[in-house]
Amino acid sequence: MGKYVLGIDIGTTSIKAVLLDLTSKAVLENSSLPTKADIVANGGSNVKEQDTGQIINVLNKCIASLPGNKLKDVIMIGVSGQMHGVVFWKAKSGCDWSSGNHFRARDTSQLITWQDGRCNSDFLATLPAPDSHLSLATGFGCATIFWYMRHRPEFLADLTVTGTIHDYVVSMLCGLERCVMTAQNAASWGYFNTATNQWNRDILKNANFPVHLLPECVESGSLAGQTCSEWHGIPARTRVGAALGDFQCSVYSCMTDGTDAVLNISTSAQLTYAMPEDFTPPHVPEPASSVSYFPYFKNSYLAVAASLNGGNVLASFVGMLSSWMKELGVDMSDSSLYEQVIRCALSQESSDLRVSPTLLGERHSPHRLGQVADIATSNLSLGHVTRAVCHGILENLTSMMPPVSLLAAGVERIMGSGSALSRNEVLRQEVEKAFPVPVVYGGDVDSAVGVAMVLCDRF
Repeated sequence: MGKYVLGIDIGTTSIKAVLLDLTSKAVLENSSLPTKADIVANGGSNVKEQDTGQIINVLNKCIASLPGNKLKDVIMIGVSGQMHGVVFWKAKSGCDWSSGNHFRARDTSQLITWQDGRCNSDFLATLPAPDSHLSLATGFGCATIFWYMRHRPEFLADLTVTGTIHDYVVSMLCGLERCVMTAQNAASWGYFNTATNQWNRDILKNANFPVHLLPECVESGSLAGQTCSEWHGIPARTRVGAALGDFQCSVYSCMTDGTDAVLNISTSAQLTYAMPEDFTPPHVPEPASSVSYFPYFKNSYLAVAASLNGGNVLASFVGMLSSWMKELGVDMSDSSLYEQVIRCALSQESSDLRVSPTLLGERHSPHRLGQVADIATSNLSLGHVTRAVCHGILENLTSMMPPVSLLAAGVERIMGSGSALSRNEVLRQEVEKAFPVPVVYGGDVDSAVGVAMVLCDRF
């Protein structure tokens, strides 16, 4: 009889679950569903929030769709998810298990996502400098809490626990009264020192930050506890790992050699490679640097160019075209339109149209917005524009981490992953043009697989 590890990834737009065979580490079953959880919130386009209850409903549907005869043999659960964001809940009442073998969100806030832009540069300039090698940015959990503390203090009055959305899921599965958080997620919140593995409590306390909201920090790859109840046939007292960053888990699933780099293009985009084991990041953050050093496992780090602009740029482009067409009386689904524009771009091998697709700016350069240049009558076809957008996504990423730096680090191969790459042949073509080393695409490279693999390897 087989034993399985359940890996879950709670992404920005979808949830994926996989069942990994404990012995072979092969993915035997998987399920993926869109969350459709975005909220049109008051406060303008800079406010990015999602409905926590909707996310949990979709999570339950995703797990319930897996074979029950295998779920009863799950012995460990790993959860990863979108980093930086924050959700608030009440201790002891953050969920409701009364419906039977699943839980529903209760007494929680909305999820304020990593894409949230309310903490602009002027606001961030008023915050104390963190004792961390990572710079603070909008969308980071601690920055968001500072914003609520100053603008809506009543919001924090009754909500006593905070974490990422995947921390919340782990806490509810285990029936924890407090949130436990790994260094991977804590570093993505700001005001966390990865060398000491501690929050900047004194700095935050002096700024009147509600330090009681800070989660308890645990080692990345450790256990958070055990399930407090049966969950879709998964037995009670099943071990649950502390939640991990989706980015690190994605890397873990496919970085099979120290000479590999990993390129992930999903909603956003990241390019990364592993630093030497004895590497220590600079103590003082470099706000203008486009490369950051993310904590990985066993006190190691990844050099990361993390762009805010990836598949979301293509989604915005298709959304713009769809809106124009509706104004002209033509209706087509976004998915069909996406396929059509990619087909047009495949017939256009290159374009002299220049698109800088930084619609969301970048964390190291928040005011750098998108631009279009070298417009001519000869390059205004849909094929030209789509090709130029795809090229621009890669050009932006390689400006953040130039290919020459990969070669200098000894990178010999790039592992390509992410939903935007998997569905977009034009983007894959531009990837292969951009890098002087082979690019390999993995069919099952993703965070849900990675978080399950971590538990397989650790326990």
